[in-house]
Amino acid sequence: MTEITLRVVDTPADLPLLDEGLRRLSADLGDEHKGDVALLEQALFGVHPAAYATLAMEGEDLRGVALYSPTLSTVRGAAGVYVSDLWVAPEGRGHGLGRRLLAGAAMLAAHWWNAKWLTLAVYEHSTESRKFYERLGFGPQTGATVMKLDPEGFEELKGHAK
Repeated sequence: MTEITLRVVDTPADLPLLDEGLRRLSADLGDEHKGDVALLEQALFGVHPAAYATLAMEGEDLRGVALYSPTLSTVRGAAGVYVSDLWVAPEGRGHGLGRRLLAGAAMLAAHWWNAKWLTLAVYEHSTESRKFYERLGFGPQTGATVMKLDPEGFEELKGHAK
């Protein structure tokens, strides 16, 4: 394996590679993939960016991606970083690349918005991923349940802002 370099997605020209990695992650997890390059462009390069991303490249070959966003906790008294997507190609696994991508996201979040902590979610059926995160020191958050509002409920909720 040649050297793998990390680079922040800082130009729309990188979006097809990011989209490729995210599509491969969805395929690995058995998820339907609804995102596309246009969504990524709005999220990363819109007036108010909602996310940031890093690519792991081995020459011209994509070996991994991380997609992450700022978050704030008054309970923790600090900003944090939420890693929504982390994917490493089979060819890049077992070489510390996942840890490097997470470390890069943590370093940039600490620099950009003074993040002090990192959070992510792992699917229950993704036992290998869970073991990887546990080896890095992650543990499950107890005493909380993640709640989601579907698009229909979201639209209805927005109507109450008037």
